Amino acid sequence: MASRPILTAAAMRAAEQAAPCGLPELMERAGRSLAEASLRFAGPIPALVLCGPGNNGGDGYVAARILRERGCEVRVAALAEPTTDLAKTARLQWDGPVEALSEAEPASLLLDCLFGTGLKRALEEPVVQSLFRFAYASQAAVAADLPSGLEADGGKLLSAVPRFDLTVAFGALKPAHRLMPAMPFMGRVVRADIGIDAQGEWFEIGEPELPPIAPDAHKYSRGLVHCLAGEMPGAIALSARAAAHSGAGYVKISTSLPIPGLPLSVVQVGDAQVNDPKIGCLLVGPGLGNLPQLLTLALISHRPKVIDADAIGHVGDPGRLKGQHAVITPHAGEFVRLFGELPGSKAEQALAAAEASGAVVVFKGPDTLVAAPDGRLGFAPPSPAWLATAGTGDVLAGMIAALRARGLPAFEAACASVWLHGRAAERAGPSMIADDLVAQL
Repeated sequence: MASRPILTAAAMRAAEQAAPCGLPELMERAGRSLAEASLRFAGPIPALVLCGPGNNGGDGYVAARILRERGCEVRVAALAEPTTDLAKTARLQWDGPVEALSEAEPASLLLDCLFGTGLKRALEEPVVQSLFRFAYASQAAVAADLPSGLEADGGKLLSAVPRFDLTVAFGALKPAHRLMPAMPFMGRVVRADIGIDAQGEWFEIGEPELPPIAPDAHKYSRGLVHCLAGEMPGAIALSARAAAHSGAGYVKISTSLPIPGLPLSVVQVGDAQVNDPKIGCLLVGPGLGNLPQLLTLALISHRPKVIDADAIGHVGDPGRLKGQHAVITPHAGEFVRLFGELPGSKAEQALAAAEASGAVVVFKGPDTLVAAPDGRLGFAPPSPAWLATAGTGDVLAGMIAALRARGLPAFEAACASVWLHGRAAERAGPSMIADDLVAQL
């Protein structure tokens, strides 16, 4: 699975300290990358580089020098004199004038190098007002590592933040690049490889490698998904259709009443043989309603399972899921009902939930996360806002069940489905309903 690494602020500092090239070279590479990305994005237009007192400002002085060497008209505006040795050295290498931030005039290209991953408090109001003034007057606004005013690890808005067109992440993405409420302010996020070891357990989910269909495949070897229908059959019908279109070889629904409108290839049965060894994955929850006995039935099965929607509310104790080889897919409300108000960022909450339940947790939302009990954490890339419509979660649950049945491990099946779900929505367009999403799979 293709992916981009994600590091917390502390992990990033450790990686920088361990870099064999040394900190001065890292700053030079970061500044050069920022200048190069800005040129590719906006062209050689007049630029204003805003420099803060720390190392983020040092990156800005390097970027200003490189832009001028490349023939751009460049001005630098500083909030204060550099306070770190690295930033002081970078400032000395910029031999042009430095304006006061409060007195500078906007330019066509804005580079925000005021504050980076170390910011923990709100910006002063005059600084916020200047940043908005420069951003609104620019043709293109580019942020160095993070837009100033954002908290790197949790994605909080410490101050009001203008929307940027491009963010250049140095070495690795940071959690805030893919967490709400920070994510919409980033614009396009590109990663600059500056020479650090950015490997870790956290990453942005990329395009998956799906299991091939064997030449001698048959419907059971491709994967049987068995769905348990509840009080509202439309939801489980969406899940079943999604499972069928996600490559499952065979999809069954246990239902007491026939469900109209399903493809004829989806088999409806009256009984629920949940321990059939041919089952690749059970799916329970979509449209379940007030039938907790169906969750109990699923939990006595030894087969892998996806637990979604209403079934999550019937779990009660997260410890019931240990040893179940389960993927659970809560949205924020369902998450709190099952796990309570957990401390920390959404990333930390998702990992704590996975550890407590022993299940892979797909913590849904505009910033969906996939957490594994072993500490791996996948951050979904941005997906269209029009996914916020009834039934799209049922589709996702069916997709995960299909890929699980096809042989992918739980974490990989969940990550792959989250990525495919977002891309299918992009294809479906802003007027889509959940049925249209299935059609794009």
